[in-house]
Parts: sequence; structure tokens; C-alpha cells
Amino acid sequence: MTETPAPQDDALNETPVKLVIVDDHPMVAEGIQSILESYDDIEVQATFQSGRAIIDEVEALRPDVILMDLNMPDIGGLSATEIILERCPDTRILILTMHDSREYISTALDHGAMGYVLKDVPTDEIKTAIDTVMRGERYLCTGAQGSLEPANGRGRDALTGREQTILLQLAQGKSNKEVAIALDISVRTVETHRKNIKRKLGISSTAGLTRYALEHGVLQGTGVGL
Repeated sequence: MTETPAPQDDALNETPVKLVIVDDHPMVAEGIQSILESYDDIEVQATFQSGRAIIDEVEALRPDVILMDLNMPDIGGLSATEIILERCPDTRILILTMHDSREYISTALDHGAMGYVLKDVPTDEIKTAIDTVMRGERYLCTGAQGSLEPANGRGRDALTGREQTILLQLAQGKSNKEVAIALDISVRTVETHRKNIKRKLGISSTAGLTRYALEHGVLQGTGVGL
């Protein structure tokens, strides 16, 4: 007599979303972790307190989603986002921050983030954001909606994501060699990007680049000038 296999619960066959939290405030990270671990379909792999820390571990962890703060020591959320996506392009990055200005949002999306969530949203909205980006869709929380319209095209050529990252590094006073080391590229490549940035922005000096970065929110993800 052949036994009929018992029906299996589909939920048990689903692979949980592998998630990493990056925030330099341990209490914030722990609170978010505690909340998200209550969902059966989410596995919090780790929490980190800096962009450098997650960059060093991301290829080993290969998370599905990263909740990324913007203002962090060492490497901020913007630069970390771009570097991570170069190494792990399938990872979805959700910016989780308290800043709701257009410049923050547009700059984060330009760097490759798939979503933008404010820290004061209800818990279920963070879960909704995770589910949305896992479907391959972009997510803006309620407080960020409507802040995205024309972020670029204000009478100048738009900077690429890589150019914005290099602008951020240069505006912090780093030399071409220091930028090359930080981004793991050649000094010649940095020099080429630097020339293109100056050409696009119509700026001839490093001081001018720093002023532009402050005025247009490029430095806001690092805590510089805030």
C-alpha cells in the first residue's frame, strides 16, 4: 500500500529574506533587529556600525536586503551603497534615515538605492518596503513621496553615480591617491573623473567642488558640514 505524502506548508518551503542592518547607533540597530526578527520570512544576518564594516563582509554574507543609514563614520551610506552594488549587484539597498529632503533622496537613488525610508515610519511600513524591493520595485516611504521630481537636468549635465561618489570623497579634502585607495581604482581614473566633474559643473577649484557638494546634499550622507 502506497502512502500519500502529507501536504507541506508552503511557508516552510520559502527561503527567508537575508537582511543586514547598518546603523552607527547600536540602540537603533538593535530595536530594528528585534522588530524584524518577529517576522518568519526575514532573517537578520548581522548588524554593522559603519559603511566600511559592511563593505568588508558583504561578499561573504550576500544579503538580499541592506537597511543602510546615511550618516556614519569612516564611509557613509552613499559611498557604501555604490561600492556594495559593484560587488554584489543583486543586493537591494534600502536607505533608512531621518533626513527627508529632495537632495538626500535623489542622491541616494542616484547611487543605486532601491528605496528610501524614514526612521519615524511605522514598523509595518519598513516591512512593506522590504517586500517591495524584493519584488524588484522601488519604494519611497510616505514622507519621501513627491520629493523626487526632477532631481537632475538643471541646466547642466547630470553627474553619474560614480562621479557623485568621487565628488563626495574630493569634497572631504581627500587627495586623488586617497580616493583611489578608498574606492579601489587607479589614480588615473580618479583624475579623469575629477576633470569630467569639473567640466560638467563648470567648477575649476577644489573649494568650488566642496561648496557645490554642501549646497547640493552630496556631503549630507557623511555627516560632513552638518
